[in-house]
Amino acid sequence: MTLGLINANPVVHAKKERIARSEDFHGDDAVDPLEIYDFVRDIRDPEHPYSLEQLSVLSEESITVDEKLGRILITFTPTIQHCSMATVIGLCLRVKLKHFFPPHYKNLQVDIKVSSGSHANEESVNKQLNDKERVAAALENPNLRQLVDECLDSSEF
Repeated sequence: MTLGLINANPVVHAKKERIARSEDFHGDDAVDPLEIYDFVRDIRDPEHPYSLEQLSVLSEESITVDEKLGRILITFTPTIQHCSMATVIGLCLRVKLKHFFPPHYKNLQVDIKVSSGSHANEESVNKQLNDKERVAAALENPNLRQLVDECLDSSEF
């Protein structure tokens, strides 16, 4: 956790029950938004000991799949408009999703964006999160990579 929290008192919501699913996420080769949500909902917020689901940063409705275009769109809503951790949250989503899809989904386009109007620097954050070179450079930073790994390691709180 960081010192000097930007949002010291976030609203915390109850976690939803998990839907029983088979262990093979990709059994029928279709990309299911609910399976993706189930996979990423437990990512820990970088500032708080709560999941993105508990803080309503992510919801089931925030993941859309367009099979025809081969595109997945994930939108998330930071808890405050000046959230300094929005790019870290997006990086966590991108890194976790990298482990979700089997190799034959390599050409699938995954866009990660902050919800429209939810962040003061929305355009800049969205540009950073969807630029492969910027994402790769960010993940080469050992401090940032450690923060991302900590958020991903804390599943099922």
